[in-house]
Amino acid sequence: MTWLVFTDLDGTLLDHATYDWSPARPALDRLAALGIPLILASSKTAAEIAPLHGALGLGQAPAIVENGAGIWQPGDAEAAEAPAYRRLRWLLEEVPPPLRARFCGFGDMDDRQVAALTGLSPAAAALARRRKFSEPGLWQGTAEERRAFLGELERLGLAARDGGRFLTLSFGATKAGRMAEIALRYGAGTTVALGDAPNDREMIEAATHGVIIRNPHGPGLPELSGEAAGRIRRSAAEGPEGWNAAILDLTAGLAPQES
Repeated sequence: MTWLVFTDLDGTLLDHATYDWSPARPALDRLAALGIPLILASSKTAAEIAPLHGALGLGQAPAIVENGAGIWQPGDAEAAEAPAYRRLRWLLEEVPPPLRARFCGFGDMDDRQVAALTGLSPAAAALARRRKFSEPGLWQGTAEERRAFLGELERLGLAARDGGRFLTLSFGATKAGRMAEIALRYGAGTTVALGDAPNDREMIEAATHGVIIRNPHGPGLPELSGEAAGRIRRSAAEGPEGWNAAILDLTAGLAPQES
């Protein structure tokens, strides 16, 4: 029976502060030995995902980018145009100015500002700003203004999702939806999903096995219905250490021919 593992990055496979993934190396090696594809599922852009995908040695496995707004396949040439992102930014300007002013998206910032917010280098921040499908940003208004802002987005056909750090706008595609699409493509009988933030909830709940990775730096996740039955578990350790332990535990009974 084919297994697929889907994972969030920041605060999950990558350390929240340093973006280091090396503590997860034993589990990554275990997945490779079993022949289980690892599907990165992140708010990161394709431009950010590509070098990490190569460093992790993930072969031809696709990646879910920009919070599920798109799918990247290794070898895809980067298009010069980004019509979906351009339309999103155009629609955002249709929000009434007092509300629009409360949202500062990556398209409203320069590389230096994004670097300061994320801890990325200026070069890495430039890749994070190379959007194709979605717009992350900071909300800096009241709860009442936020409700009004979200209502305006819905009127315009846009969706908003909370991540570990940013409010991300898109046309509504999700990590869970992309997970189902990729699982169908592979004919996967078993899916594993790991994440740490509210934007991972649907993916974790939809998987055969879900793992909530401990991240005290983010908003976290409430108790999910699958936890009582043991289908969803929580890691004791944070970030890649928790990720490593969870994957080794879940795959402990598998042999290479079973993958």
